Amino acid sequence: MNMAEYLLSELDREANRTRAVLMAVPPDNYEWKPHEKSMKFGWLADMVAIIPTWIAMQVNRDDLDIAPKEGSNVVRDPKTTSAALIEALDKAVVEARSALGGTNDDHLQTNWQLKVKDKVVQEAPRYQMIQDTFNHWAHHRGQMTVYLRLMGAKVPGTYGPSADDQSFR
Repeated sequence: MNMAEYLLSELDREANRTRAVLMAVPPDNYEWKPHEKSMKFGWLADMVAIIPTWIAMQVNRDDLDIAPKEGSNVVRDPKTTSAALIEALDKAVVEARSALGGTNDDHLQTNWQLKVKDKVVQEAPRYQMIQDTFNHWAHHRGQMTVYLRLMGAKVPGTYGPSADDQSFR
């Protein structure tokens, strides 16, 4: 198995776990947050839904500046329903699958850079940065499950059963 095949397998497993969590999103909670320093639930859910697009960037681009000197031109399209979040996830997964399906081990071993105001803050081979993206995705998905519990929603099982869901994913 080459690296791209491994990463595609990981993508599919993590997407299924993410889909279960996004399906549990209750309506009308976009602005909710558990603490003043916490991010809003809707913003968190949006990010969890689109994280696979980061994988496509890490394959198709050489870098990303998350705070360009000229300012960001990213416009967020808030997704306020579970259905909209799942649609965004499905689109992001297709994009990531396409990028991974079109690459090879040699390319995945070349470096990718994360920048802030043109300064490199992180650099590593693409396959490592993609693995960090999977870890980041799992972290924020786990954060979402804590938010769901605090809102009184049912928490799906992800890597095993939860108090509300005895299934394994």
